[in-house]
Amino acid sequence: MDVKDYLQAHGIAFSSFTHPPVYTCEEANTYNQDIRGVHCKNLLLKDRKSRAFFLVILPADQQASMDSLGDTLKTKLKFANEQDLQDKLGVDAGSVTPFALLNDTEHKVILVIDPQVWNADYVSFHPNVNTETLELQGRAFQQYVKSLENTLITL
Repeated sequence: MDVKDYLQAHGIAFSSFTHPPVYTCEEANTYNQDIRGVHCKNLLLKDRKSRAFFLVILPADQQASMDSLGDTLKTKLKFANEQDLQDKLGVDAGSVTPFALLNDTEHKVILVIDPQVWNADYVSFHPNVNTETLELQGRAFQQYVKSLENTLITL
């Protein structure tokens, strides 16, 4: 599903910025100077035993501690692989965002959001491609998340 079409159909306002392909938060910093808000890193993680999947969204400048996240979620975590990205979210590495949850038609990926992201005035994410960034007001982002049927955990 096209992210911008979905947002428009749900009355969710956004601004769009195009740029060369970026694969890391560091690369994105080169092009996001005019984009307001919290820039985010998005990690697809999976439980080592149950095979549950978690899309973890953190501020780009925050380190992700697998042990700390695992303790919070009461599980042992590892990074999902390229095939998991395709199977669960329909995206490639470098394009993982909360918008990829539109491809999770079974709503099995659990969304885990850091409070700095959830409570931000503005946030920005790729719309499932790494050559564009969408900027949303925090309320608009919350509206998007609430439009999904995925389980939400705020850290």
